[in-house]
Amino acid sequence: MSDTVWSYRDSEWSQARDLIGYDVEADGGTIGTVDEASNEASAQWLVVDTGFWIFGKKRVIPAGTVVGMDHEARRIVVSMTKDQVKAAPDYDESDWADEDTRAQQRARHGDYYTPYSRR
Repeated sequence: MSDTVWSYRDSEWSQARDLIGYDVEADGGTIGTVDEASNEASAQWLVVDTGFWIFGKKRVIPAGTVVGMDHEARRIVVSMTKDQVKAAPDYDESDWADEDTRAQQRARHGDYYTPYSRR
């Protein structure tokens, strides 16, 4: 798994920005809104609340899949289709909060998202 999946292509995209509430778009339309965001070095990701589209589910979207960001429009674009996001592993907040299982979840999600990063 490459660490580039966990870093933004453009470091200015997240500097001193609150991304919570931004819409997230994939090829095929909006997938949800940012519920949480991490800006730690080599650990940058978004938690996207998919709302009714994938009922009751959230997705961790690593920063490496982000291909565009419009701060004025509060919009983030990822390099995936809606179906690819839908097929991604579910986000379980308790697994990401626990230090012991976070590494496992990060590896699992990183393996899934690496093909979509740096496209």
